[in-house]
Amino acid sequence: MNISEVADRTALPVKTIRYYEEIGLITPARSANGYRQFSKADLHKLAFLARARSLGFTIDACRGLLRLYNDQARASSDVKALAQDHLNEIDTKIDELKQMRDTLAHLIDACAGNDRPDCPILADLAADL
Repeated sequence: MNISEVADRTALPVKTIRYYEEIGLITPARSANGYRQFSKADLHKLAFLARARSLGFTIDACRGLLRLYNDQARASSDVKALAQDHLNEIDTKIDELKQMRDTLAHLIDACAGNDRPDCPILADLAADL
């Protein structure tokens, strides 16, 4: 398969596929004319990466997941630990976003939203100046 076919089948942009090759996540074969030739295994690996990235795993975490996937002697506890670490990061981000939302909602409620120039939102943003 060529890169366009693989892009269509995995819903990954060609640029992303090239990037994954550049950083060593995939290594497609090259034809005599230098074109990439993707195997079914490459296609599967790219689909795997696309799914992992859609769940928010970093490139380094994807590298670890691929390593574990290819290791038939792996312990599922290693995979679970990696996924649990990622879930903990997501939970932390959710907590931070909730705090941001609460602060912004409070500032919006405090703002009269009228023709007067005083605004608690701008006052809060400038508080550290």
